[in-house]
Amino acid sequence: MPLTGTFKNLLIRGLLAGLVAGLLAGVVAFVIGEPHIDAAIAIEESAAAPVEPHGHDAGTAEAATGGHSHGDSEEPLVSRDGQRFGLFLATTLAGLALGALFAAVAYYARRVSSLSGPILALALAGLGWLAVEAVPFFKYPANPPAVGDPETINNRTLLWLATVVLGLAAVAIAAYVAKRLAANEFLTVRIAAPLLAFLVVVGFGYLVLPDIDEVGPDFPASLLWEFRVSSLTIQATLWLALGLAFAFLTERAAKANSRSEALTR
Repeated sequence: MPLTGTFKNLLIRGLLAGLVAGLLAGVVAFVIGEPHIDAAIAIEESAAAPVEPHGHDAGTAEAATGGHSHGDSEEPLVSRDGQRFGLFLATTLAGLALGALFAAVAYYARRVSSLSGPILALALAGLGWLAVEAVPFFKYPANPPAVGDPETINNRTLLWLATVVLGLAAVAIAAYVAKRLAANEFLTVRIAAPLLAFLVVVGFGYLVLPDIDEVGPDFPASLLWEFRVSSLTIQATLWLALGLAFAFLTERAAKANSRSEALTR
């Protein structure tokens, strides 16, 4: 069951799969991610809250501020309810964009692969998660609110993008090695060589890229760990759902084509 269809067919298939994947990722993010974000925001707000003066100092402070001790507090630009709605919007848009890119990659990958359409879709989803999510995550894991210096956000973003490029390069090199050794008589060589090539490229990149550790000593280690695990789970859900949905739509299209061909005979 090869991956067939025009680029338009695959693009529509990718958008549908991306829509499903984005919605599922949004549900997972809401269920397992939002509680950790709320906890991190509570920590950030408690750390930023001014200490309430007492006794004589309280009267002095009140007189100095014109009788108001909370006048400098600022409301967030977007409420938490608005942010939760934006979460679903963001994951849905990300799923659609990812689905379109996924379809484009699948359109060209089928020319150099002998895998069936569904297996190719699942393989591309796994490799995409490995390159775009796993490689960056294990070098620069996600941090919750209240972690990180705002002044270094641009530098951290560029370093994260560098790890994405690193992951893509490592997967591309491993795929090239696997293609060159596809006719090798030893199965162990066909498995070990691409894996070794991937690990060498990633390991070298990890050594070259600088380390970043802006987690304060007072931040709860359990909350940090749970946030990172939930972040990894959300991204895994996005890629897994994308691959499964695209594979299902591929099978469905193949069966529909087979039925139509049988009717025309």
